[in-house]
Amino acid sequence: MSVLTRTEGAHAPTPARRFGAGRLPVVAAVAFMTPAAGYMLLPVYWLIVSSTKSQEDLVSTPGLLPARWHLGDNLNALFTQQDGVFTRWLLNSLFYAGAGAALATILAAAAGYALAKYEFAGREAVFAVILGGVLVPATALALPLFLLFSGVGATNTFWSVFLPSIVSPFGVYLSRIFATASVPDEVIEAARIDGAGEIRIFRGIALRMMSPALVTVFLFQFVVIWNNFLLPLIMLQDDTLYPVTLGLYTWQSQTSRMPELQTLTIVGAMVSVVPIVLTFLILQRYWRAGLTAGAVKS
Repeated sequence: MSVLTRTEGAHAPTPARRFGAGRLPVVAAVAFMTPAAGYMLLPVYWLIVSSTKSQEDLVSTPGLLPARWHLGDNLNALFTQQDGVFTRWLLNSLFYAGAGAALATILAAAAGYALAKYEFAGREAVFAVILGGVLVPATALALPLFLLFSGVGATNTFWSVFLPSIVSPFGVYLSRIFATASVPDEVIEAARIDGAGEIRIFRGIALRMMSPALVTVFLFQFVVIWNNFLLPLIMLQDDTLYPVTLGLYTWQSQTSRMPELQTLTIVGAMVSVVPIVLTFLILQRYWRAGLTAGAVKS
């Protein structure tokens, strides 16, 4: 017995060895993630630095090196160009993305919950069609959408950009998966026994249990609508209806005859990133709280 004890003690790892073995994966992860993060943040750094330069410094100085500070003048020129049309573009994008993502989230939640909790003929076929919609790229749908809206005379209107934005096949897919996992059938049956209707069950119980998925759907759809470029390009001719992406593109296309628009395009691109960052920062605490709810048993 004593021999076995001495043998096991001789081969037992020391605290220093255990610390070194546990530290190696962390060092490797940091060594990999640091250059990867730097690579992804480099365009953001370039955008911020370039936004502080004048038109002359933008051309004459290296892109990654700062020059004289002109950010205040650039922002003033951005919001006064063409009678403040950039503000209109920014508000258009906020409305397209905010209202569109909110409606898309509600519709996706209702559809996903119905596909997860109700038995009806053709349910799997409907879900297969939705999965097919996830796989179809948005560029392939742009021309058919234009033809549909053109047929009813709705091109160059707010609705031609807004209505396609409230459909999210990925949101329906995610909502169904999450409703299946997070909304127990027993809770639904108990609510029915207590006399709750189906709409009340969905609104008062299912939506709360599905909140992490709904925040995810909203964030994804908000970013997709905010970055949408091809559909507004095809649908719109009135520049007062442009989102910020299409508006900045029109400025960039005119830089050959109006060089000062190059600086305004860069500054506008930097400003257009701010709403997305703020949206993530505001919603991430709800996202994290929902994802970790129930992870620890009391």
